[in-house]
Amino acid sequence: MGYLELSKQELEKEYGNLVKRFEEFKGMGLNLNMARGKPSKEQLDFSLPMLDTINSKSDFIGEDKMDCRNYGLLNGITECRKLFADILGVDAENVIVGGSSSLNMMFDTISCFMTAPAVEGCKPWYEVKNRKFLCPVPGYDRHFGITQYYGFELIPIPMDDNGPDMDMVERLVSEDDSIKGIWCVPKYSNPAGITYSDEVVKRFAALKPAAKDFRIMWDNAYCIHEISDTPDVLLNIMDECKKTGNEDLPILFCSTSKITFPGAGVAAMAASENNLKVLREKYNYEIISYDKLNMLRHVRFFKDYDGVLKHMEKHKSVLKPKFEIVLDTLDKELAPADIASWKKPHGGYFVSVDVFEGTAKRTVALCKEAGVVLTCAGATYPLGIDPKDSNIRIAPTFPPNHELEVAMDVFCICARLAACEKILNK
Repeated sequence: MGYLELSKQELEKEYGNLVKRFEEFKGMGLNLNMARGKPSKEQLDFSLPMLDTINSKSDFIGEDKMDCRNYGLLNGITECRKLFADILGVDAENVIVGGSSSLNMMFDTISCFMTAPAVEGCKPWYEVKNRKFLCPVPGYDRHFGITQYYGFELIPIPMDDNGPDMDMVERLVSEDDSIKGIWCVPKYSNPAGITYSDEVVKRFAALKPAAKDFRIMWDNAYCIHEISDTPDVLLNIMDECKKTGNEDLPILFCSTSKITFPGAGVAAMAASENNLKVLREKYNYEIISYDKLNMLRHVRFFKDYDGVLKHMEKHKSVLKPKFEIVLDTLDKELAPADIASWKKPHGGYFVSVDVFEGTAKRTVALCKEAGVVLTCAGATYPLGIDPKDSNIRIAPTFPPNHELEVAMDVFCICARLAACEKILNK
């Protein structure tokens, strides 16, 4: 029976039982972390052979006939551009391969348009008063942080199982030319794990923004990160934009951060030639070339796109049981209380849980008191402000499974305890 259906006496009894279990967890001296989406040691070990693909006796000449140890090739080596083109579903000539961080490339993109017009005749964004950016919520805190850093007003856009509220997006961008873009994680979104429907992608491609320099920041971070035998399929945004004559709208990003080594992977972006022309001018002054040895190392390890997909099957074998632990525990411990809801993603790195309204901060605080660290409540909303104080992002990938089981038990007890307190007004 759900908590809202219990009598005060029944709820008081439940509360007492929960306090007892909570104190037992506190007494265990736990130190567990589910705060960030980090690969586990087992996942990192999958990529160790890559470190042996290049050594002092290697041939460092790539497809471009250039010595990868030296300067040159600002766009990245051709074979790596082709690999990312296959991953993103674009043409290789539209790809720039960068350093190790796609977030860095996103920051650079916003930085570029702040000082250089994205479209001839438009102002650099720093000259636009009251500039705004759209933020689907719940979403990725680091995306929001970039545009917050550059002084944008951040406008939350509600998400459902199909993606962002496109009625709202279409209305806002058509009416206000100070809205310069939108953040998107279109497949297995962070944190909800939903994939944008075909209709949503087509509506993005057909947008008619009042701002000629409006851009869709399409962070396809989890495009091949499957945990299900029936993976989601995302419609190709570039193909759809070509059909509508809106090739300049999207800028795509991805990396191997959660494929090989975080902080030592390879990142890439893809965009129309018009966008790349503006961005390359910035890169020409910023850097002579990125780490081509790392690009070469990755290409020789994977060989081709099929090699990447086979590698991701290894990740899936580790991640699938972790997500099952999370979802099974939620079903067992929270569903009967009827005080929370959550998504069951087919891929990605997170599970999004909406606990009883007004209790997310309390739940996270209780977890911390019991020795379990979660992402801060509110982090999935701009400025850290969740109007309902309900969303919590769970990152199950890093802890060993036996620790994850304990951490999820603690989480569920804390969520139930916080809900009881709220209902009883304790």
